[in-house]
Amino acid sequence: MDITFDHVSFTYQAGTPFAGDGLKDVTTTIRDHSYTAIIGHTGSGKSTLLQHLNALLKPTQGTVTIGDLTITPETNNKHLRPLRQKVGMVFQFAENQLFEQTVAKDIAFGPKNFGVPEAEALALAERMVQLVGLPEEVLAQSPFDLSGGQMRRVAIAGVLAMQPEVLVLDEPTAGLDPAGRAEMMTMFAELHRTQGLTIVLVTHQMDDVADYADSVLVMDRGQLVRQGTPREVFAETEWLRAHSLGLPKTAVMAEQLAARGFQFDPLPLTADQLADQLLPQIGGAAHE
Repeated sequence: MDITFDHVSFTYQAGTPFAGDGLKDVTTTIRDHSYTAIIGHTGSGKSTLLQHLNALLKPTQGTVTIGDLTITPETNNKHLRPLRQKVGMVFQFAENQLFEQTVAKDIAFGPKNFGVPEAEALALAERMVQLVGLPEEVLAQSPFDLSGGQMRRVAIAGVLAMQPEVLVLDEPTAGLDPAGRAEMMTMFAELHRTQGLTIVLVTHQMDDVADYADSVLVMDRGQLVRQGTPREVFAETEWLRAHSLGLPKTAVMAEQLAARGFQFDPLPLTADQLADQLLPQIGGAAHE
């Protein structure tokens, strides 16, 4: 299902002396089955935008259309319950939301809360544990006896047990070491590929944007200031730096190599793209 923002603005504490703009006139569409990255410096409106994806926040002005449901400032909250199944949210340090005695009960809690029979919910838990790459034995364990990375996977399994169509990830690798971050991002890519999930990722890791996303939204001071493919967005290197945003490490390396005489067109964003352009130049130099 597509998610469309139509001239959406949101004001925190509207009508009070403390009112502040969270979003300003945002219009965009997140396509079904896409992998969309949202980037921007701290305070740019990324998290506010995310919270409109499953109506944790409702627009102050404009509309958000999620599938066949249109959300306006007047939308009654009681009509939003089915949406929470369609759009799964994984917040930073999701493991802090674990609370049940066993992993199985924690994963099954969400489906049971939406009326799924206990036996079916526990069967879902078994499937979700496998989906996030954990051994079946953890189901009987306390989630608090697991490692930090395993706990985060359990929390993600709990979101997936709701069988959402959209998976929203707010800095999902925060606090993980490089190996753990790579494993987590690979897992999300597999979920996108094999389960057909629409992925929406908020991240400060430009490498992840280049490696995984097919669409990028750039936020600044509550406004959507640029959108396009990673290739289109990262082509504007000086504009990105002016907005306190970086480039993928591969692109930075390519810029350094370009200063030494190598030529790149377009600027490579991933290691494979760099190799494809660099190897012929190295090979040609070797034969001169």
